[in-house]
Amino acid sequence: MNIKEAKKEIFDSVKAYFTKNEFGEYIIPIEKQRPIFLMGPPGIGKTAIMEQVASELNVGLVSYSMTHHTRQSAIGLPFIEKKMYGGVEYNVSEYTMSEIIASVYDLMEDTGVKEGILFLDEINCVSETLAPSMLQFLQYKIFGRHRVPAGWIVVTAGNPPEYNNSVREFDIVTWDRLKRIDIEPDHDIWKEFALNNGVHPAITTYLDIKKGDFYRIESTVDGKTFATARGWSDLSDMIYLYEMNKTPVTRTLVSQYIQNPKIARNFAAYYDLFNKYKSDYQVESILNGTASDEIICRASNAKFDERLSLIGLMLDAVGNHMNTALNMEKTQIAVMGVLKKVKAGLREPVDTVTADISAAIEQKREELNNGRKAGTLSSGDQYILNNTISVLQRHIELVKSSGAASSKDAFAVIKKSFDKDTKALKAKADEASKKLSNMFKFSEIVFQSGNELLIIVTELTINNNASVFINKYGCKEYFAHNKELMFHERQLEIINSLEELDL
Repeated sequence: MNIKEAKKEIFDSVKAYFTKNEFGEYIIPIEKQRPIFLMGPPGIGKTAIMEQVASELNVGLVSYSMTHHTRQSAIGLPFIEKKMYGGVEYNVSEYTMSEIIASVYDLMEDTGVKEGILFLDEINCVSETLAPSMLQFLQYKIFGRHRVPAGWIVVTAGNPPEYNNSVREFDIVTWDRLKRIDIEPDHDIWKEFALNNGVHPAITTYLDIKKGDFYRIESTVDGKTFATARGWSDLSDMIYLYEMNKTPVTRTLVSQYIQNPKIARNFAAYYDLFNKYKSDYQVESILNGTASDEIICRASNAKFDERLSLIGLMLDAVGNHMNTALNMEKTQIAVMGVLKKVKAGLREPVDTVTADISAAIEQKREELNNGRKAGTLSSGDQYILNNTISVLQRHIELVKSSGAASSKDAFAVIKKSFDKDTKALKAKADEASKKLSNMFKFSEIVFQSGNELLIIVTELTINNNASVFINKYGCKEYFAHNKELMFHERQLEIINSLEELDL
């Protein structure tokens, strides 16, 4: 199955394991919960989907790569304990708590999270001394004498033997204690992840043109060469940072992540071409509705590969505007929740207003820190919390500098600032809507009824943020082009289902 199907299987399984009866007990006791085993090639996204599942279920996540562990670190170190049996004292070997089990307890103590996922990667590559203990762990969730805490689900992962020389083949007895899920690379499914996680448009459009370069592992006389989903995602992060620092993105950089010389060379050349298109087409002029006749003529006569690059540039640019508006809206909603509580408890003296906001800031910081430790917050959630804290801090500074004589006056200062932010949000949403509309108008002229418009509609639909924005603020051109496809309606069904699940 592909990684998206695997994620659903894991989500459903973990949710089932967390199900309790009317007495608050897990219906399937921990020793009966088969550990989930994800079998798939390296760099396909196994760790990433575990982070997503933990975040969506709002449970903790502790991850370990088993190749880094010896028997002593996984099982614990031995020590001598004196015990009495039948009136006679004996020296008995005991073990300290496993580093892995201790990490679960540490997370519970630090964050207050009581349920979670213990994710053990590369479990079929354990050392020879550790291998005999793994069967006991997989069956009883015990390392040494210490059990995985109740409420913690075990998920494991490994690579097929053809990808890793150190893989140890499991016997039937071991496989019969695992819930096995086999995963294969799938570019189209990864593309959904890429669009929803801001993977650089140069990468997504390159892989649209050369899908065979998405995932490839080859054996050569010089060793293995490869390109993986993880490599493309990590390269994307670095490209953004290089662009931010105005550092050239070279073939040398690309080859550090895409370790297939031919693919690295081809992408480096395409990246330069992509930036040339970015300069030539002046995408912001297209989104502003001021594209020159020269640009319209060039796009109309461009080859399909160049058109794909242009589509990627336009979608990335308009997506940034929509994301900014949505982030402003989420921040405003979070700030409004705090200010409503402050208003309800308004009292004198004036310092109590800033004190109440400061207390809310500390609560948000604690939520942020605990969420980071537990792995329950996505990067987007973390951004909104940080932004909310920043806005609340600004409100405090405004009150202090205003010289307000009463709590009522202080809150009036805050409300004026909040109203200004709301007006800025509306302006940004209107701006993003116009740019989205202008992109469609330009595309209708240059692409007419070609497949390019289908690509635009499809990518807007599978991009969750774009779909949410269009649902909130509308876009008549979008609805006109997807009327027959019914893509948007299906996406809204997904969004509504997620809201009902309260993930």
